[in-house]
Amino acid sequence: MKTYFHYPKIRLYSLWLLLALGMTACIDDLNTKPIDKNITTADDAYKDPAAYKQVLAKIYAVFALSGQVGPDGNPDLATNDEGSSNYLRQLWNMQELTTDEAICAWNNAGLPDLHNQSWSAANDYITITYDRIFYQISIANEYLRATTDSKLDSRGVTGDLRTQIGYYRAEARLIRDLAYYQALDLYGNVPFVEEKDGVGTFNPQQISRKDLFTWLENDLIEIIPQLKDPHTNEYGRADQALAWTILAKLYLNAEVYTGTPRYTDAITYCNKIIPHYQPDDNYQHLFMADNHTAKGIIFPIAFDGQHTQTYGGTTFLIFAAIGGDSIVPQNYGVNSGWAGNRTTAEFMAKFDPGDRRAQFFTKGQTSIEVNQQSDFKQGVIVTKFSNMKSTGGTGSNLSFVDTDFPMYRIADIYLMYAEAILRGGTGGDLNTALGYINDLRYRAYGDNSGQISASQLTLDFILEERARELYWEGHRRTDLIRFKRFSETNYTWPWKGGVIGGRSTNSNYNLFPIPSSDLGANPNLKQNPGY
Repeated sequence: MKTYFHYPKIRLYSLWLLLALGMTACIDDLNTKPIDKNITTADDAYKDPAAYKQVLAKIYAVFALSGQVGPDGNPDLATNDEGSSNYLRQLWNMQELTTDEAICAWNNAGLPDLHNQSWSAANDYITITYDRIFYQISIANEYLRATTDSKLDSRGVTGDLRTQIGYYRAEARLIRDLAYYQALDLYGNVPFVEEKDGVGTFNPQQISRKDLFTWLENDLIEIIPQLKDPHTNEYGRADQALAWTILAKLYLNAEVYTGTPRYTDAITYCNKIIPHYQPDDNYQHLFMADNHTAKGIIFPIAFDGQHTQTYGGTTFLIFAAIGGDSIVPQNYGVNSGWAGNRTTAEFMAKFDPGDRRAQFFTKGQTSIEVNQQSDFKQGVIVTKFSNMKSTGGTGSNLSFVDTDFPMYRIADIYLMYAEAILRGGTGGDLNTALGYINDLRYRAYGDNSGQISASQLTLDFILEERARELYWEGHRRTDLIRFKRFSETNYTWPWKGGVIGGRSTNSNYNLFPIPSSDLGANPNLKQNPGY
């Protein structure tokens, strides 16, 4: 049985209200007592000391679950399809379906537009992702409002519980910062609300991407001493390493976000992380049902087939990648497939024959080339994620998987360090970078046959190696934008721009639009250029 930070099925009044608040406005009814006796107020809930950790668990659970009961039936957000509204599922869509790593066979309205790079501000998938991010921010803010020193004093909270709540608050801020980082990366200039803004009727102001970068940087640095050291928290909970990782990500992409490179700062934070982690000896173990025992995962989104049931998350990644005439779902620990996501022959070609990271299945496919997006039997099936255990056997449930999602892991940090060195950052050296890359490639090949020399360690190589090491882990869009190969003419892939051979697209697609629904609700918001 997996031991991890448990995501409870809770519905506190303070969180329930957020469903009705919208993403940009609050209402005056926040102080109203509920008529329904089954709804618990925040004041009542926090009479139970366990509630502080339970509500913290809800903040984490937003990444994994789409509602209160799972897999559907009591959603956090109003939507036509609760399962598809899952935070991690939609973040994956934004980061992967828009790139060369994934293409979906489903014809749901707005979904093909992601891979074609032809979306608009009315795209439902872009809106759902945005709403999820700001719901996460909202409940984190509410938790911080409910756990101030004055609130704790009024409830007589002292001793060890008070100490633990200090850690809880730092983690809530950190998870809010992670959500704001994703908002910054995906949407750029977004509405901004902190816990100190309180509640009431108002439309949040829009913060610029550059100013949000600065706010995030300062907030992350401020909370680091308040977080637990690496490896000292419960599995599934955040610690200092996650804060360092977000900072390293911010700095590596700083030139995109602010116009000013910060590669030395990226190296500084990579150096903080690296001594605490090492890659797992078995690459496949990182994506299996018992990957909670794998080395090298900095921050996972935890899933459990019995307790964390969702049609998003890693259940989505595994089921949606299985289909066709020849693949056997049971070989991957599940009972069926949804025939949705796969990749292209062009992407598979990035891997050498000896590279064991190439987890692909082509038997029975009518073509490995995708000549028709809606035909799952065209293309390359990706079997990277599995509900099988590294020790043999399957996860606990064939319908909902045990496999955790490794949002950040040490291999990514190795690659970031090497890239920042190549881009001129100081505080490290090329030989160390080369050693990190060759460590990853030794694992990939099982011997020295994949080793590279210093002259081969170039930025182009890093981009390709990031694809080989990190595909389907939610990094590719950000990487391509940083390398100026997302919308540009210098790099195309099948169906980019909506044509079979691929073409360049408009640079405005480097940012997603602010959803039309939020623009209509909040006059303080200005749309991103080009939409």
